[in-house]
Amino acid sequence: MPKSSRTEPEDAILLDGVSKSFHYSSHRDGSVREWFIRKLTGRPSRATYEFFRMSGIDLRIARGESVALLGDNGSGKSSLLRIIAGIYTPTSGRVERYGRLATVLELGAGFHSALSGIENIGLSASVMGMRHREIEESIPDILAFAELGDSIRVPLKYYSTGMRARLAFAIAMAVQPDILLLDEVLAVGDQAFQKKCIGRIRGIQADGATLVYVSHDLESAAKLCDRAILMREGRIVEDGPTGRVLQAYEIGR
Repeated sequence: MPKSSRTEPEDAILLDGVSKSFHYSSHRDGSVREWFIRKLTGRPSRATYEFFRMSGIDLRIARGESVALLGDNGSGKSSLLRIIAGIYTPTSGRVERYGRLATVLELGAGFHSALSGIENIGLSASVMGMRHREIEESIPDILAFAELGDSIRVPLKYYSTGMRARLAFAIAMAVQPDILLLDEVLAVGDQAFQKKCIGRIRGIQADGATLVYVSHDLESAAKLCDRAILMREGRIVEDGPTGRVLQAYEIGR
């Protein structure tokens, strides 16, 4: 993809030359022996190691496109989604997003466990850019979709994973996003909840929203997305029609 400061108006997401390094720190022990070794060798008490790198990511997603990010665990697909969301800052390169963004990552990331469900609606929706009046008007629809009953007044720390998923998804849908980022949201909950989620996703797709969807459920990826991207070891290795990319994924396993 040619590098340019100009972005066509039909773009929803643009990544240009994006790289991201992930590191961990190793602390050496504090023994007297170790202290003498450090003094003699000049070895630091803390060592930093790179354990994963994403590199050379060039990606353009048009408005209204629905794209599945596929790959084995550790391939970088969820990290890429978090770069698109702005949760991770790239080490280098450019990331641009156009329009209101709604995310459902890690099923309730950004919730406050000490607050009740109803309080978390206000907190999460405001973070996603909704105004106070919009939030107030959306609460009945959020409550109806989440179907949490009286539990909506209970602190979130007492919620099951499925209850958190219902609330997180209901809030994201109420935002009426231009761009929707989903990470394994359909992996929890019963079939009725999954069917309702897919119906709501279909609705925002019909309204022209852009979807980027991470899942190990290849069937749902095929249903929801007409384009797929396959990642391996932090790189994009396939990008094209979902059927073709799914075939490449299965062959490479």
